[in-house]
Amino acid sequence: MDHVMDMFAVLEDPRAANTQYDLMEILMIALCAVLCGATSCAEMALFGRSRADDLRQFLKLPHGIPSHDTFSKVFRHLDPQKFEEIFSVFMKRFNEALTDQKIISIDGKALRRAYEKGRSCAPQMMVTAWGSEMRMVLGCHAARDGNEAKAALELLEMVDLKGAIVTADALHCNRDMAKSLVEKGADYVLAIKGNQAALLQEAENLFGAKPRKPYAETAAVAHGRREKRRAMVIEDAALADRLGFKGLCAIGRIASQRTIDGKREEAVRYYALSRPLEPAALLHVVRAHWDIENGQHWILDVVLDEDLCRNRKDHGARNLAVLRRLALNILRAEPSKVSLRGKTKQAAWGDCSFLFNLLSYMR
Repeated sequence: MDHVMDMFAVLEDPRAANTQYDLMEILMIALCAVLCGATSCAEMALFGRSRADDLRQFLKLPHGIPSHDTFSKVFRHLDPQKFEEIFSVFMKRFNEALTDQKIISIDGKALRRAYEKGRSCAPQMMVTAWGSEMRMVLGCHAARDGNEAKAALELLEMVDLKGAIVTADALHCNRDMAKSLVEKGADYVLAIKGNQAALLQEAENLFGAKPRKPYAETAAVAHGRREKRRAMVIEDAALADRLGFKGLCAIGRIASQRTIDGKREEAVRYYALSRPLEPAALLHVVRAHWDIENGQHWILDVVLDEDLCRNRKDHGARNLAVLRRLALNILRAEPSKVSLRGKTKQAAWGDCSFLFNLLSYMR
């Protein structure tokens, strides 16, 4: 348990020097509460009061449990940049343990109810680096003023990308992203759409002019849906200089046919590649990118109720979003076959042993 508290101990307390409650203890109670299903500062305080005897096994709590106002004040004023950096340092150890090819997905998620009155069209946004193999968040960073592309570039500075393949949707397909990834020792697979008109035209011309290339194909049937996907890759060493995309050496193309309830849909998508992947590898990497939707976005909303959270003042929404992602990683690291929601129930309903066991996965 000491290593968990040491991680929080480096944070500067944003409150007055004569405050009663220790910052590290507040953060530990909050983390334990979220692991047990708490979704608000009021529930953190309620959890603390109901489990005070258990918490005193590793916390001193000389003044008892803080009120919900104290939890709220801490998360509203805690330095969010430092909190995100601590999260990334913690996850770096997991990232370094991977020996296989790493696929890291970059994507943003709106905090749907984290907005000021009259600003429902502009909720706060968190950009995440998602490790597809571990199914864990490797780093996260808030998009200030809704600028997701800029936040993604800032996030890259917080995550170890060396040797990884980084994937992202068309919003992040730009020269700055390509340059940053190559300089950090990563390869990229970036979706191409109309926001990069010259690149999209080049991709269409390349596949239109070349003879039939070797391809890989997959077919799947699930949830009443039939889908066939065919991938091809064309190398062109001159692409980087011609288009100004650092490292660009190939274009990938995936054509998909999807049939749902007898209705057929077809789509063609292009991808900018800094490594000439085999067609089968391209299919795998693109499929792995979208695990962030089911593995993080959906879990945060369904298990941890992120879309229903109304924290919006100061840095509250941003800091609590980081805390939820930390809790998600801890729940995922625990190896039992119980569902993530089941683990939160087990931590809340049982004795403290399972909860303490969860905390042991923060190495």
